[in-house]
Amino acid sequence: MSNLSKVYFCDMRTKAGGMSLPEKLANLIKRAGIADIDMSKKFVAIKLHFGEPGNLAYLRPQFPKAVADIIKQLGGRPFLTDCNTMYTGLRHNALDHLYAAEIDGFNSATTGCYVIIGDGLKGDDEVIVDIDGEFVKHAYIGRAVRDADAIITLSHFKGHEMAGFGGCLKNLGMGAASIAGKRDQHSGSRPQVDEAGCIGCGLCTTQCAYSAVTVNNGKARVDHSKCVGCGRCVGVCPKKTIHFLEGNEEEILNKKISEYAAAVIKDKPCFHINIIMDVSPNCDCHGENDAPIIPNVGMLCSFDPVAVDVAAADLCLKQPVITNSAAGESHHRSHDCFCDAHPNTNWRSQITQAVKLGIGSDKYELIVVDDK
Repeated sequence: MSNLSKVYFCDMRTKAGGMSLPEKLANLIKRAGIADIDMSKKFVAIKLHFGEPGNLAYLRPQFPKAVADIIKQLGGRPFLTDCNTMYTGLRHNALDHLYAAEIDGFNSATTGCYVIIGDGLKGDDEVIVDIDGEFVKHAYIGRAVRDADAIITLSHFKGHEMAGFGGCLKNLGMGAASIAGKRDQHSGSRPQVDEAGCIGCGLCTTQCAYSAVTVNNGKARVDHSKCVGCGRCVGVCPKKTIHFLEGNEEEILNKKISEYAAAVIKDKPCFHINIIMDVSPNCDCHGENDAPIIPNVGMLCSFDPVAVDVAAADLCLKQPVITNSAAGESHHRSHDCFCDAHPNTNWRSQITQAVKLGIGSDKYELIVVDDK
């Protein structure tokens, strides 16, 4: 067992007069050895997703506060960070992004540390990190993330319409990339419209920051000369008539995510936390959140970014699928809640590529912390 990556786990149960969930998280990361990272007088980035306003599935501010408090106890200087998005919404530039973080409850009073948008005002404050990836040779990473002396990921583990699920690796790879880095990762993705099923509602046009989607004669169309492949139109289509061109776009995207994750943590001390609760089928980038596809599971942490995602996925696959959810109503029955919700996705390609890169292991020892 000693050669396996250690992943620490606690469930979501609490009792009257006992630990709260933030206290359980603090206890868990201390038990996992977060103090082994030298944080004395060091800038420590807590990388998380603030949630697009309107979405209520994102992690509440009490969780990063529990992490920030321990970092400060260890002499570190924590800050919360995320990078800007490619698409429309309140996180496309730093001013709107900071406003979104504020209205979703993330500020110095609630979390005990400040928010810094990782890639600056317009999403172009970046550092180019060279890696020897299969698809990525030069990764564009938000400067504030790379400038940090240590990185802590705090990830809401949930489904994702393109990656299958979003956990630690996606929080790092896509989340810490500048806008140019996000565009680089999505560059192989091209959506198309099945016009027979399109109802011309125009919802897809509201999600495109590049005016690539239009509705003409009651049917949506995608101009691939403008499209950057972010997939927002795919995720919001109520009739599921927008999909990616036939091929392996989702698999390539997942591999790029892992390669970008490798660039983010290159030569950095890191620690990784996944919280499996409110497991929505889609990314927290949506301005809404669908019903959870499985029950709440618990919290995990590890020094290994791959193992913590694999352990989280394994725990999720053991859960009953909630009937009234995107996975429960799916006609695709794969015994995989993430693939049931999004049948064209394959999250395992993300894991396989990360293992190939050597940034972690898919073999782990699950250590249960019983702290009820």
